[in-house]
Formats: sequence, C-alpha cells, structure tokens
Amino acid sequence: MKNTPIDYQIVRDCISKNGLTSVGNASIREIKKLIDDIEEASGQRYIRMEMGNPGLPPASLGVEAQIEALKRGVACEYPDIQGITPLKKEISRFLKLFINIDVDPQYCFASVGSMQGSFATFLTVNRMIESKTKTLFIDPGFPVHKQQVKVLGQAFKSFDVYDFRGEKLRDKLEEELSDGSVASIIYSNPNNPAWFCFNEHELQIIAEMATKYNVVVIEDLAYFGMDFRQDYGKPGEPPYQPSISHYYDKYVLLISSSKIFSYAGERIAALVISPKLYHTNSGDLIKYYGTDNFGHAFVFGTLYSLSSGTSHSPQYALAHLLKSVNDGQYHFLNEVKEYGEKAAIMKKMFLQNGFRIVYDKDLDVPIADGFYFTFCYPGFSGAQLLEELIYYGISAITLDITGSQRKEGIRACVSLVHRNQFPDLEYRLKRFYEDHPL
Repeated sequence: MKNTPIDYQIVRDCISKNGLTSVGNASIREIKKLIDDIEEASGQRYIRMEMGNPGLPPASLGVEAQIEALKRGVACEYPDIQGITPLKKEISRFLKLFINIDVDPQYCFASVGSMQGSFATFLTVNRMIESKTKTLFIDPGFPVHKQQVKVLGQAFKSFDVYDFRGEKLRDKLEEELSDGSVASIIYSNPNNPAWFCFNEHELQIIAEMATKYNVVVIEDLAYFGMDFRQDYGKPGEPPYQPSISHYYDKYVLLISSSKIFSYAGERIAALVISPKLYHTNSGDLIKYYGTDNFGHAFVFGTLYSLSSGTSHSPQYALAHLLKSVNDGQYHFLNEVKEYGEKAAIMKKMFLQNGFRIVYDKDLDVPIADGFYFTFCYPGFSGAQLLEELIYYGISAITLDITGSQRKEGIRACVSLVHRNQFPDLEYRLKRFYEDHPL
C-alpha cells in the first residue's frame, strides 16, 4: 500500500466507482466528479486545478442589476431573441472602447454563455457552403469545442500552433486550408491552456489566409484583456485588445462574462457577428433555415431553436456591468489580476520541486502569468503524471484533451486555489519530489 498524502485505497476505490480506465484521458467534468468523490470519502481538501471556474465573487454591480430586473418582473417575459436593447448598445460601446472597432448594436447578441455562442456558430457557419464543412482548431484549445463539433457530426482539423508561431503560421495555415474543406477557424486569445497570446502580425496572417480561402474566423475572447503584460483596461485608450476584427471582415467574437466578471453561473455572454458575415447570402442555407441570409439564419433559425433567447435577468446584469466599464466607473481587470499574481507564486513552487513549464515562451519572451499555466515532470507522460498527482491531493487535466502535441503536459488552472492552500500545495509538491527523485 502506498504512503501518499491522500489515502491510496480511497483514491483507487473512487477511480473504480467512477468507471475510469484512465484518469489521464478523462474529461474536465469527469475529473471534477472524481475529485468531489475523493474529497467526500477522505475528508481531505484537494488543490483543485481541473476546472476554469472563477475563484472570485461575482461582480456585485451585476448582481444588484439582476436582482432589480427580477423585481421588475422580467422573469415572466420572453427576452428578445436578439438580446435586450441596453445590452446590445453596451456591447457595441465596449467593442469601440476596448478593441477599437465600430460595430452597430444590431450585430451584437446575447448568448447562453460563450458555449452556446460557439455551438450556434459551428452549427450555422459549417452549413453555409455545402463543400466547406470542417472547423480548423488552432490548438491547444478548450476541449469542449471539439466535443461540440463531434456532437453536431461535423468533421474538423487541428494542429498545435506552438511550433508555428510568427511567420511560420502562414505556411501551416496554407497547408491546412488549401483543400478548400474548412468553413471556420477557431482559437482563443489569450490561449486556453497555454496562455500565449497571438500578436498583431499573427492575427494579420490569419486574416490573410482566411480571406484567401473564404473562411469564417471565430475568436474566443473568454479571457478578454487578461494578458497582464499590457494594460488593456482603460476605455478608449491604447493599447487595445488584439483581435482578428482589426484585419478581417468575416468573424464571430465570443466575449464571456464568466472570467472577467466572475459571472459564470448565470451563463451570459456577448456574441458579435461582423456586418459582412451577417449579410452574407448562400443558397446552401435554405434547406436548413428557409433563408439564404446568414444573419437571419443564425438568429431566427439557430439561436431561436437552441433556447428561444438568453435568460432575461442576466442580460440586465451584463448590460449594467458593461455600462459601468464603458463609463470608466468599474475597472474589471483590476479585479482579476489576482489570477496572475497567484500563477507567479504557484509556478515558482512547481519549478522548485522538479517540475517544468511546458509552454514556457510566448514567441521569444517568457509566457505571461495568468489564469492557466502548463507543467510536466521528467519521466512521466501527462496521463501518468495526472493519475499520480491525484494521490498527492492535486488535480488538473492533461494537455492531451486540449489538442496539444505536448503529451507530457498538464494544464493547471489557478482560480480555485486559494492563498491559504499554498502551504498544502508546497508540502504536496515536496512529497511528490521526494517520492520521485530525478
């Protein structure tokens, strides 16, 4: 019987109970369920790094606005399928003040979290042209996006972009797009899980190749402005959040409230369709939607079918939060800098105990400290390392399920690790180092 910080037999029993033949290949939610069970059975608190849950209280301005909306009785009314007018207006203002793009409110929508936004986008975009049905994932990325296209029965391509940064990205995109089968490209910026950030030159390359092959670009901005090496938090002042929208006119932007406002539980996000894409016509849409217009198909076909609108009161919460941010009264990035500060401390602990950072560079500079970081331990695959760490009271996910080619790697999310747990983390890492000497 192994002498590990978490009782060995309890961990084995919980793995068996959950039917996991390989902990290392389990999904995020499967890992969460496993750790929940082990914590209950053992009475031990884990260092939980598997889920990208916000670790801060929800923005109080949003909570107050949502409560007020409920008191006004909005719960008995279906929301407008396109999103409530105040929210659409503030999304448009936010785009101008923090990305420096002009998008009319009619192209700004509410969605049930960015997850619904991406699902709706895959569903519609990949049916727009009959010969173009695939999504190209610029990986590593959010694992559930691939699950979405699989559920839809759609094909996809993917590649790990870490070795194709800068000008190398052009040739790689040419290789992936040249057969003409790709309808959409998706990536996150900052990147989940590697936390590197595409720069303006790389975004311009993506735009040029998307133009050449008539591909829609889906930009996941779940961690908007959270590259803390720059201050993207001053409304109407540079620097602005880097975005494909500076260079390309057929895009969808997904802007989540889950991390920047810690509003994950209410499932509310902003979705922006570029005017050029909204007004694109394609006869191949007619058999699904009865219209050849993309925007009409997206809103009154896909969004309507999925949920008949986005929950009413959270739209008022997000509208008020965005208005406060746009007016310069609420500085949202000041709230979430805690994640970067914790990441710096935690990475140091890992490095002092034999671990290494996997995605350690953003082009030629050190990776930023943020919501995620990646690590490995010599002699272990990512799957092996994750399963071993479970016995030491540390949970995370492997990079395998993110589309990464770095099979030795683990993704760590810092959000749910509280500072009062740092002594436990340090002790468990030291124990792991002692039990697995290099």
